[in-house]
Amino acid sequence: MGFSTILDILGSIIIGGIIMSIVFRLSDAAAEKTYNNSGELALQQNLSTVAQIIENDFRKIGYCADWNKLPDPSKAILFADTSAIKFLTDIEADGELDSIFIYLGPASELLATENPRDRILYRVINDETPVQSNLGVTQFYMVYYDVLGDTIYLPISNNGEISSIEINLTVENVAAYDENYSKAYWRQIRMVARNIKNR
Repeated sequence: MGFSTILDILGSIIIGGIIMSIVFRLSDAAAEKTYNNSGELALQQNLSTVAQIIENDFRKIGYCADWNKLPDPSKAILFADTSAIKFLTDIEADGELDSIFIYLGPASELLATENPRDRILYRVINDETPVQSNLGVTQFYMVYYDVLGDTIYLPISNNGEISSIEINLTVENVAAYDENYSKAYWRQIRMVARNIKNR
């Protein structure tokens, strides 16, 4: 009778261990799914936010409510590179000419974050203190086209030739479960700021 009791105890310990292992796995899987789903939502929101800001700014290139302050909108783009652009516009539509400088910071700035590829996207208005956003941007680059749709290769000697811009933006999770980072991609093909060639 003592031997069968020991077997019953050992059997119940083994079965209890298996059940506990299953419960822990289910708990871990549920935590991973919850973390990934909330990460996907945050990723889509971050991409949407950055894309809206960029698209809104780029559509205003060369615009000024007082057109006398910018009589030649083809000179509105002051600097153009693959991941940086500076241009003139009227942000508040108050007739005052402003400059906007948008550029992607170096990868070495965000060593403290979990994602090794994310970078800060800067937006500078009128040479004020740069406004930075860490929304998981890992890639921001532009391709420039002339009025015929041909690619303008860098370095650009005459910014007045730029007629349209292709904007490419990649955003990844700032943090991820087991370093499985999701990414979302946005591309605006041939963004045309209607004011550049308006006059």
